[in-house]
Amino acid sequence: MSDQIKQIITIPTDHAGLRLDRSLAMLLPKYSRSKIQAWITKQLVTVDGEFQAGRFSVVGGEEVILNPVEQDQNTQHDAENIPIDIVFEDDHLMVVNKPVGLVVHPGAGNHTGTLMNALLHYNEQQSLLPRAGIVHRLDKDTSGIMVVAKSLVTHTALTNMLQARLVERRYHAIVRGHMISGGTIDEPIGRHPHDRTKMAISEKGKPACTHYKVVEKFKRHTWVEAKLETGRTHQIRVHFSAKKYPLIGDAVYAPRVQRVANVPQELNECLCSFPRQALHAFELAFEHPVTNQLVKWNSDMPDDMNGLLNTLREHSSL
Repeated sequence: MSDQIKQIITIPTDHAGLRLDRSLAMLLPKYSRSKIQAWITKQLVTVDGEFQAGRFSVVGGEEVILNPVEQDQNTQHDAENIPIDIVFEDDHLMVVNKPVGLVVHPGAGNHTGTLMNALLHYNEQQSLLPRAGIVHRLDKDTSGIMVVAKSLVTHTALTNMLQARLVERRYHAIVRGHMISGGTIDEPIGRHPHDRTKMAISEKGKPACTHYKVVEKFKRHTWVEAKLETGRTHQIRVHFSAKKYPLIGDAVYAPRVQRVANVPQELNECLCSFPRQALHAFELAFEHPVTNQLVKWNSDMPDDMNGLLNTLREHSSL
């Protein structure tokens, strides 16, 4: 069943008395009920030639026409010839390696030059999908691997898998402070009460869980591997900062870097000048929504974080 071709459905008589949205969710199990409700709200669904609300009670025999083409979310954005590092691609999804500095999708102050603009140029069919197929995001200055859907069925499946915590995402992070061992940070995250551009640990926030383990220890810093159980905005950055282990280079959640006495200038310069949060999404794994095969991809540590680690190793005793 194509995501891009008008679909005509006849409501069966045994659905009499059901809400329209529930009936369609039962008839179209590949799509989430929330997606179907969104189509109805956007008047992409007609019942016997008329628009109806999701709560409309069907009697059976109605002809329902769906035009599930969601171009409205992308039409205001231009396709731009921006290179994309594609790690994997099939008919259903693609996995890309996002570089530092690339914004994932347009927002305030970033209307062009984003991954979404690049996807719209790479494959014009992406314009038929919400946010051009993007189902999760990485911060502008976080590098690494992410998945993009190429069909509405795959978009729905991946979105549901992320919500059900069935997508495994692992990150490399280099933090300030000497960690003794790994652990789990299970603290809810919500908007900062005083700075709406930031996130913070908040009792009113959404559940957020980060598992981590130590990869390599230095005297004043630690290389850790973090595994996300949830995917809240800035989750790793907020969680580690709250535990007094802020990421090196994090201008938002780390206190201002102070030069350390009695250490070589090279180390001080490296730590003070690192231009972004030292965070890299290096592994992505899940069950392919169409083939049902377990798939996994990895991304090498970027040069800037490798250089930071080498400098820390050179001065690990200081």
